[in-house]
Amino acid sequence: MSDKTVNIHKSTIVEDGAKIAPDVTIGPFCFIGRDVELKSGCTLESNVILKGSLTVGENVKIFSFAVIGCEDSEIVIGEKTHVREFTQIGTQESLDAKSKKIIIGANNFLMGYVQILGGVKLGDFCIITNAVRLYENVKCEERVIIGGLSTVEANNNIGTGVMIGGASVVNSDIPPFMLVEGNKATIKGLNVIGLRRRLEKKGDIEEIKAVFKKILGDGADKILAQEIADTNPNEFIKKLASFVASSNL
Repeated sequence: MSDKTVNIHKSTIVEDGAKIAPDVTIGPFCFIGRDVELKSGCTLESNVILKGSLTVGENVKIFSFAVIGCEDSEIVIGEKTHVREFTQIGTQESLDAKSKKIIIGANNFLMGYVQILGGVKLGDFCIITNAVRLYENVKCEERVIIGGLSTVEANNNIGTGVMIGGASVVNSDIPPFMLVEGNKATIKGLNVIGLRRRLEKKGDIEEIKAVFKKILGDGADKILAQEIADTNPNEFIKKLASFVASSNL
């Protein structure tokens, strides 16, 4: 720990070996393990527990009673991510008792009571709302939004731009740009609002709609999806089609 650190509350425990940037602020009754690195601009509220091999990027804010990591975990949290109250990341043993690296991208917002298990990879600019649970090896690409009280079961992939409605249970891959909900979650259509915010050309959205109907209208047509992925020059359509072609749908 740097000798220049001056913003750590006297009630907080910091183990020898922890790396803490000089401008980090840590509130009362926190615990910082020996293999934790907190980069510039990080803020921890009260009663935060950080353990295991943990790298926290610049300007991350972790709110009260969050618990991140265990003795043998390996976790990376990207810059400008917010981790709200009572969130748990990598604190439960995996089914095979082996620690699996967790990667949380940059500019994410994890709301209260979120639980993230081993092997999860979360892209940038995702919003995970209250009491969501991501089981082992779930992978979310960038700009995914998951509604409160939802669960994503193990080994499933969530494509970029997906919006999952509240109280949903996801037990399969979800292709990019989809709007899904339910228990079990099913595709309700395209996340058109998300596409409008993301794409400047209206023609791109219309083309995505047309491809969506072709490859997912009556179940997943993986052969056609691969053909489209190989021939269509539009990067967003390639992303959608290649995901469907290799998915577990």
